[in-house]
Amino acid sequence: MENFQAGNESIFSIKASGHTLAKGVDEFDKIYGLGYKVGHEDWSPYPRVNYLRQTFLNRSYDIDVERLRLVTEAYKRYEAVPRILQCAYAFENILHHSTLYIYEQDLIAGEIAAPAKASPIYPEFSADWIIDEITHAPFEERSNDQFYIRNDEDRAEILELCAYWKGKSANEIITAHLDEDQKKGSHMGEKVFQTNNYHFAGIGHFAMDFKKLMTLGYDGILEQTRTSFSKLSKQDPDFCDKRDYYKATIITLEAAKTYISRYASLANTLAKEESDPIRKQELETMSTNCYQISGGVPKSFWQAVQLFNFAVTLTQIEGNGHSISYGRMDQWLLPFYQKDINERGVPKAFILELIEVLYVKMNNPTKLKDKGTVKVRNGRGFGGESLTIGGVDEAGQDATNDLTMLMLEASAHTRMMNPWVCLRMHENTPYELKIKTIECIRAGYGHPKLFNDGPAIKAMQGKGVTLQEARDYAVVGCVEPTIPGKEHGWLDAGYVNTAKMMEMVINGGRILSGPNAGMQLGPDTGSLETYKTFDEVLASVDKQFAYWCDQLCSCLNVTDKIHRMIKPTPYISAFFEGCIESGRDMTAGGAKYNGTAPQAAGIATCADSLATIKKLVFDDKKYTGAQLLDAVKHNWVGYEKLYALINSSKIPHYGNDIDEADALFAFMFECYCRHIKGRENPRGGKFSPGVYTVNANVGMGLYTNATLDGRKNKEPISDNMGPVHTAGGSHDIHGPTAIVNSVTKVDHSLATNGTLLNLRFPEDAVSGIEGRDILGSFIDEYISKQGMHVQFNIMSSEKMKSAQKNPELYRDMLVRVAGYSAYFVELGKPLQDDLIQRTELRF
Repeated sequence: MENFQAGNESIFSIKASGHTLAKGVDEFDKIYGLGYKVGHEDWSPYPRVNYLRQTFLNRSYDIDVERLRLVTEAYKRYEAVPRILQCAYAFENILHHSTLYIYEQDLIAGEIAAPAKASPIYPEFSADWIIDEITHAPFEERSNDQFYIRNDEDRAEILELCAYWKGKSANEIITAHLDEDQKKGSHMGEKVFQTNNYHFAGIGHFAMDFKKLMTLGYDGILEQTRTSFSKLSKQDPDFCDKRDYYKATIITLEAAKTYISRYASLANTLAKEESDPIRKQELETMSTNCYQISGGVPKSFWQAVQLFNFAVTLTQIEGNGHSISYGRMDQWLLPFYQKDINERGVPKAFILELIEVLYVKMNNPTKLKDKGTVKVRNGRGFGGESLTIGGVDEAGQDATNDLTMLMLEASAHTRMMNPWVCLRMHENTPYELKIKTIECIRAGYGHPKLFNDGPAIKAMQGKGVTLQEARDYAVVGCVEPTIPGKEHGWLDAGYVNTAKMMEMVINGGRILSGPNAGMQLGPDTGSLETYKTFDEVLASVDKQFAYWCDQLCSCLNVTDKIHRMIKPTPYISAFFEGCIESGRDMTAGGAKYNGTAPQAAGIATCADSLATIKKLVFDDKKYTGAQLLDAVKHNWVGYEKLYALINSSKIPHYGNDIDEADALFAFMFECYCRHIKGRENPRGGKFSPGVYTVNANVGMGLYTNATLDGRKNKEPISDNMGPVHTAGGSHDIHGPTAIVNSVTKVDHSLATNGTLLNLRFPEDAVSGIEGRDILGSFIDEYISKQGMHVQFNIMSSEKMKSAQKNPELYRDMLVRVAGYSAYFVELGKPLQDDLIQRTELRF
């Protein structure tokens, strides 16, 4: 570990000098604590923020019926009009008639057409599962991710309204368009891949053009739309479609203006009724802010963040997409910050308080998900609300500014699930920013996650964007790089369980065990009973991947076409370059860049399985392929000695800086990327591979038979880019340096949809100035070796075990799950156990 000893020369140890430092309110090296503390005091210096945070925690997760009622009403009224206009009229009906809320001490207005922390219902995408679960598997009785219906009247109304949507929702229509081969491998069958995310919900996973909105306002974008509409010719063969698109865009933008004006009126009414002079003035200012931005551009930082909140919540009302992300907020908000500070004399402390109020408010939107989804992916938020800071500008120069520092401070002061703060790093990231980042990481609440500009920019260029555009990438969802306002990338499109593909490789395309044992699921490309050489095994892997990627991508293309047909999004499309210009909704390929991006799970499980086969069957010839096959068919029963051997260091495992093992991981990684990248989608774009699982490795493991890495039935498969850890032991045994060396032997930029690496250290491993500096040097080394992403849990196994036993004491303890942080006690026990089982690293 000598590379990471404090005092050694590294990029990290060279302090910045001779430049204007970006400054927050706190000192750059302020210590925010070391891990979660039971019985902690409030973290924020602002009583208002602590009040809003506690109020959020005290609210229950409810299901709200109002959006369902209003959208159903509109669809019935406008059944005969083109679908894009039907969607626009439904959006308008919601914004004109939904109940509005402004909460005590809040400074920012706007929810998602439901009370704070209550989930609306989106029947346009799916409704049959809602009927089924209310009737047979009540949401409030789930083991995790419970939601509560307020009363029997609401329950009855939900069932009645959902009945209208039978046969009309995206999920049912997508399912009807899939053939049996597609279904049998999907979430409807044997779960080799899962595409249910976009069966049951909107696409999301984008960052809109906030700079455009802040520069033009709704009035400016309406003018742009009307100008393009006026130039539309009836000689255009797509005249009708474009005419309907422009009409729908105008309807939705006008509805947004009306909605914001309604909030302005509400704030004004509340101000007149308010007796406290300070709160009265706040409400009056909120009213003024809303009136200004209902059509015009913001004139202050407060107005800019208010407009931002409306813009984002309106996309959630319309589209129901996961991971509506915030772009490079420290860049597009900077002009408003500078004007307030330099011209209006606004205290920097008030700017920080506004950011913290906004951070708390970002947690209000919640999303009801089906029981199958929450089994694979725990979490009641929309998920993926990433906020990107730092990095380089379009010229390649460091872009750090005061807001970069303030947004990190706000994260440390609020310590909530959202936003998912993403820090872009590069070789010239300022020392002060690194220190503040590490102090946030050491505080143990899971933020920020780190991204490396080098491979991320290279990956974006691999998708065909220009260098200038690539340098302006932002993160959406867990780890996916995108170009704000230009790219509709269909990120997080589906999960591929590569361990299930490997099951087909070793068993002739047949299922190993369980109720469907022996069923022919994939093509017969050979089995462990027939392979004569290890090269034959690798060739079989390639053939199975080719077949299953065909099935996956064809399913996603069907889903893509149905979304275009069923749920266009004219409001959202207005904030993407190319849509207004071309007269095409983003679901129809109107955005400048279009992609589809599924991700692989279980790569290390496959790599270590290959290592077992190579070592024991072909190199040492200690076991036959038939013996290994029989061992996993019987879940290692009767093969306990073999099970122990495979989970020992006598087998070369990925994650230990062993070239032979790491080469097998690289083979699996590159095989998946090769079979995904470059395929065409229906919007004129290309497929883009990602290598990450988020937390789906736990749910996928529940449906995966025993594997030759020493995993038993139902155990999690390997997570993201990380090494294997099974009940038989962690396969990485040489510490974090070895992991970094293994992980960076692959070219991360091949995964143009991102990679993800989780690392966990106990608190004492990074304590003190020495621990801080060692962690900093470690991060520098990872960046220099061209890893794309890394994130940290600073938490011991013992603390998580204590939280399992006494959840009431750890109610707001955040853990870094994967691409996101979540409250540990709200996770399902299988996921909690997986977090505890991950290797606890030390330098």
